[in-house]
Amino acid sequence: MRVELREGEGFDQLLRRFNKGIERSGVIREHRRGLRFISVQEENRAKRRKAERRRRRNAAS
Repeated sequence: MRVELREGEGFDQLLRRFNKGIERSGVIREHRRGLRFISVQEENRAKRRKAERRRRRNAAS
């Protein structure tokens, strides 16, 4: 990812824009996901559990 320094912009603001861009692109998420192997079945099971929790929480509201 490339971030150009804007006129009058400090390093902290530049770094913040860079970090937001990386976060939005999903690079770090994909990297962390690749750090440990998760089988497709395990991933699907986790998604179903998460969806069920979300449904219960929304039904209770």
